[in-house]
Amino acid sequence: MRRALILAILFAVLPGAASGQEPGVLHIKVTLTDAGRTAMAVPRHVLLISDDPPTTVPRRITTAADGTADVRLRPGSYIVESDEPIAFDGKGYQWRQTVEIASGRDVTLELTNKNAEVGVPPASSSSSPASKENDPSLLLPQWKDSVVAVWTRETRASGFVVDGSGLVITNQRVIGGVPSVEVQLTPSVKVAARVLTTDRERDVAVLWIDPAIVASVRPVPLDCAAGSKPQPLADGQKVVALGAPFRGPKDLSVGEVIRAEPQANVADFRLAPGSVGGPVFSTGGTVVGLSSVVDDQDERRRRDTRIVPVENACEAVKAAEKAMQSGERPVATHLPVEPSQTLPADALAQAAQRRTGNLSSYQMSTSDFDVAFLTPVMVYSAQRNTQPTNTRSTTASRRGPDTDFGDWSDYFADVPPVLVVRVTPKLAESFWTTIARGAAYTQGVAVPAIKHFKPGFSRLRTFCGDVEVTPIHPFTLQQRVSETDAIREGLYVFDPQALGPHCKSVKLVLSSEKEPEKEETRTVDPQVIERIWQDFASLRSP
Repeated sequence: MRRALILAILFAVLPGAASGQEPGVLHIKVTLTDAGRTAMAVPRHVLLISDDPPTTVPRRITTAADGTADVRLRPGSYIVESDEPIAFDGKGYQWRQTVEIASGRDVTLELTNKNAEVGVPPASSSSSPASKENDPSLLLPQWKDSVVAVWTRETRASGFVVDGSGLVITNQRVIGGVPSVEVQLTPSVKVAARVLTTDRERDVAVLWIDPAIVASVRPVPLDCAAGSKPQPLADGQKVVALGAPFRGPKDLSVGEVIRAEPQANVADFRLAPGSVGGPVFSTGGTVVGLSSVVDDQDERRRRDTRIVPVENACEAVKAAEKAMQSGERPVATHLPVEPSQTLPADALAQAAQRRTGNLSSYQMSTSDFDVAFLTPVMVYSAQRNTQPTNTRSTTASRRGPDTDFGDWSDYFADVPPVLVVRVTPKLAESFWTTIARGAAYTQGVAVPAIKHFKPGFSRLRTFCGDVEVTPIHPFTLQQRVSETDAIREGLYVFDPQALGPHCKSVKLVLSSEKEPEKEETRTVDPQVIERIWQDFASLRSP
């Protein structure tokens, strides 16, 4: 009797359970096919979903970068329609479709040229019905595979493939004069690149990666043919920048030219960190240049984006093509990347809660450096202030906590599932300063210790047994310690599976800027390696 009463109450409170009215999932995919029969996903297309007949305000959804959207709906009849038409090949496309959602069932709705309502393009995207300009959002699915991430030891930028021989263009101001970089095409594919040319005056750098890596990538056309002269940009003209930001998938930004000059076009883009160096297009789909930083003391203007003219890129490519003829071909070996698994926030929160009061980094030292090992639970806890700020030592407090990552803070913002080895120069007193203090003491004068930082960090090599482990990223970090002085730290990122009890021993080989050829070797305490290994146990769980 009691059980029957409980069931009756449940069915009364949850009428859906009594009638079997479980929600269904509507999978929407929006694609358009051009005259060459190339299908393109339509990202950022806004759709309105209302019940049929309408009884309330329509639900508003937006398609993702791949043109898809998933939405849970109660069983019933629904109308799915475009909020506004999208411009494509000189026409305006929009949709209005009716779908039936059954209890607990998935339904797929494909919106294509065939079931679209076709009319004139939106007035805001073309000046005449005959215009062939497409909606700017369609540039992302067209060229996102051509846009790459560019990593150096100190910076992160975007770039784009411009030739099937493996040429990649990026911004010189961002990467500086480094001799080599790493290029990441997808979350799982990263390779070494040779820097063929860095043209500081034109603000363009040309990289070279193995052609086999870009065999399936469509190069972005620069139109560098002799005699071709691109149309100059004008004030108020809309432009579109693509990039591979630090966080999230490849993305686009639509801006407007606010200052048109031969070598200094400036647009009001607000690019995400890591996106500078990517291609910039006109709304008609023509490449007009690449994004760069604004060299301006006015903070408001520094938030804008400089557009390096496409002709500058063409000149840099010509110089790079000559350098290719005598240069050594880049290697095709894939480099380590971040693990595909993620550490859920709730798992990190629980781990931090269990270790409250014991969230210090694992530490060791050499004669010149302090070394800290950081796992995600430590980074997560520091970002959320789950315990008082922890520092490596009393002197380290002058430099800030282990989790102050400076210019690399954006990389760690989402707490990537990686092991970080941070190498920081020690504070020490020079021999002659010590002698001078001793002499003063003999005269009855007590002089406090006068310490300075030992030589900056140069390189870290890590060994699992006798095998050297390649880091995911060999970052370096410049930390300012006074108005005039700064120290150079190492911030090496490793796959957490690379270093563990299976190594038998883990060795660090370090060198300083003062004596880069002089290496100091230290073996990591096996208990430290075991603790690090346990911090990543959830990644190894099924």
